[in-house]
Amino acid sequence: MGYVDELFSVRGKTALVTGGATGIGRMIATGLAQAGARVLIASRKGEDCARVADEINALGGEGTAEGFAGDVGTEEGVTALVEAVKSRTGKLEILVNNAGVSWGASYEEFPHAAWAKVMAVNVAGLFTLTRDLTPLLRAAGSDEDPARVINLGSVMGTQPLADGAYSYTAAKAAVHHLTRTLANELAERRITVNAFAPGPFQSKMTAFATARDDQVERIGAGVPLGRIGAPEDVAGAAIYLCSRAGAYITGAILPIDGGVSTQHGIRLFKDA
Repeated sequence: MGYVDELFSVRGKTALVTGGATGIGRMIATGLAQAGARVLIASRKGEDCARVADEINALGGEGTAEGFAGDVGTEEGVTALVEAVKSRTGKLEILVNNAGVSWGASYEEFPHAAWAKVMAVNVAGLFTLTRDLTPLLRAAGSDEDPARVINLGSVMGTQPLADGAYSYTAAKAAVHHLTRTLANELAERRITVNAFAPGPFQSKMTAFATARDDQVERIGAGVPLGRIGAPEDVAGAAIYLCSRAGAYITGAILPIDGGVSTQHGIRLFKDA
């Protein structure tokens, strides 16, 4: 194996990707499996996860995928998912907390119930699953090659932007802060914790705005780099963070947004 191949290798590592049957989760799961990892895919719809795992395996990558049901929206669901993972492996090199939900409504009509549901999955579920899988992560980590946790945040958790998704944007900001908190908490256990802050990608959650080619073109025109994200963009970032190349990075919020987070409307003295 050459220097670059070894530096960016995830061969033989076991990963869990929650919400891995669709969208960014599927992109990450596919990338890790193609690069040689054993990828466990879990979401509320176990049949979809099994089907997606078969489709990933059919690509003929160096790794493998297997799918099953897992719900991080309740404490009982997290407990069941942890047991399902433990039945499959005694250690876990990679945890990708990708599962998430959103809720959109106008400011005047945004319901109270939208807060409990979104925070339960996007923040509480993320924390509890990470906590309960820490023994498996710790068993896999070392000084030279720590175990890795990647949380899915959002550019909406970085910028003061809601677009009607008030609980979602607040939850993603919480994910970013929790990522830094857990990075500090888990470093001594040789576990790194980082987050992605994606911009626009095609997914089930963004289908209302990215389902058609003309929508993709319109959304992409608003991105400084002129396009929405592609599967390779987030898969490559995951492989980097999970390989030896990313072993010394923790507490980072990585923008994968084509420059969206650099935009602002501040002019200050330009019009003076």
